[in-house]
Amino acid sequence: MTNEDKLRDSFVRVLELDPAQVTDELKYQGVPQWDSIAHMDLVDDLETVFGVSFETEQILGMSSYARARELLQALGVTF
Repeated sequence: MTNEDKLRDSFVRVLELDPAQVTDELKYQGVPQWDSIAHMDLVDDLETVFGVSFETEQILGMSSYARARELLQALGVTF
C-alpha cells in the first residue's frame, strides 16, 4: 500500500466516504461528514498511520485532502 493509498484510506475510513469522493478537491466542511469533531478524529488517525505529530497551526490549516498531503510531505512523508 502506497502512502497515497494510506492517506485516502484514512479519509474514507474516518469520514465514512465513498473512495470516489476523496479527491484533491475535497474540502473541510465540504461534505457533512467532515465537521470539527471528525477533523480531530482524522488528525489523530493520520498521526497514527504515518507516525507523525502535527502542530496546532498545521491542524487548523488542514483545509482539504490536498493540503493534508502537503502537510504530511512537510513532515517527511513521501508521496
